[in-house]
Amino acid sequence: MSALFAPVTIRGVTFPNRIAVSPLCMYSAIDGVAQPWHFAHLSTFARGKAGLIFSEAIAVEAIGRITPHCLGIWTEAQVDVLKPITAFIDEMDCVPAIQLSHAGRKASTAAPFLGGKPLVQDDPQAWPVVGPSAASAGPGFPVPHELSVAEIQRLVDTFALAAERSIRAGFRVIELHGAHGYLINSFLSPISNLREDAYGGDIHGRMRFALEVARATRAVVGEEMPLFFRISAVDGGEGGWTMDDSVILASELGKCGIDVVDCSSGGISGAPRFRSDDDGKPLNKDSARAPGFQVPYAERIRKETDVMTMAVGVIVDPHQAEEIIQNGRADFAALGREIMHDPFWPLHAAEALGVDPDFKMWPKQYGWAVDRRAQITALNQKDE
Repeated sequence: MSALFAPVTIRGVTFPNRIAVSPLCMYSAIDGVAQPWHFAHLSTFARGKAGLIFSEAIAVEAIGRITPHCLGIWTEAQVDVLKPITAFIDEMDCVPAIQLSHAGRKASTAAPFLGGKPLVQDDPQAWPVVGPSAASAGPGFPVPHELSVAEIQRLVDTFALAAERSIRAGFRVIELHGAHGYLINSFLSPISNLREDAYGGDIHGRMRFALEVARATRAVVGEEMPLFFRISAVDGGEGGWTMDDSVILASELGKCGIDVVDCSSGGISGAPRFRSDDDGKPLNKDSARAPGFQVPYAERIRKETDVMTMAVGVIVDPHQAEEIIQNGRADFAALGREIMHDPFWPLHAAEALGVDPDFKMWPKQYGWAVDRRAQITALNQKDE
């Protein structure tokens, strides 16, 4: 029996397999509202039978978008357009999930395919950014407004309201984005959080905002909805967030009602580590990331805490993903660029692992034809 294709139940939701589609930003929304592209994009993964399908990072308020073209969930109009997407994912017996995000001091930038740089402040599409401290994310980034305690508490409520809207939109899993230098992550890291009040200082103060958001979200969604939390397990820079810190955070998140910690890394002062080639330099063997390079983060948290984990980071081969789940290194294997390259990766993985020799997992509209194709291929190979 394949571990990768073994169902798992978390609270009130059963996942048909352990394959997840990571949040993949499309930078194609208008005023935060999903467009036909978003339906086409996410419905493809549902036809490909990934068990857990995340939306892209969806902003909880307008200034929380990464770019002017990111999705949002601060209005009912935004909710309504997401409903057909979640309904189709459900129809395919997959689980629709949303990642709630606030880009914080790394907001107001151009899309990667438009250069990915911070928008200049006289750009009509630009807006002021916020953070735990008045410290920019790096050269070219604006200095953020330092949030007051009252503003921080309002943002906790903003995340909770977004969680309520997520339920109305039909999502069955919520992930809180606490990675890659965005708002929650910027509170966690000592590189970006220079506060000396209750929301800064030692790790317990720097964790306070993240834990308050987690508790507020759990209170809103009740006990039946699974909650995920994405972390940057390490900053990767001197004096930054460490793996030991992540173990402490994961344990505290579990106490707040988080079920699964999604383990990425980096991004506090620039691009996430999986985007090491996005500094304008050619990708080479020294800058390329090895397959599964972030899996040890998920493995350690899974073994040292009471929470489940999701591994991500150059997971490309079905046997590689199977090993991760089979050996208890993580509970989910999440794919990003690989599944954009091959949206039917889960079905091809099932074939490679001998789970679906008769193509029964395929949507019925495709399955009969794919089975016939396999028969013809086998006959042709026999004749040769």
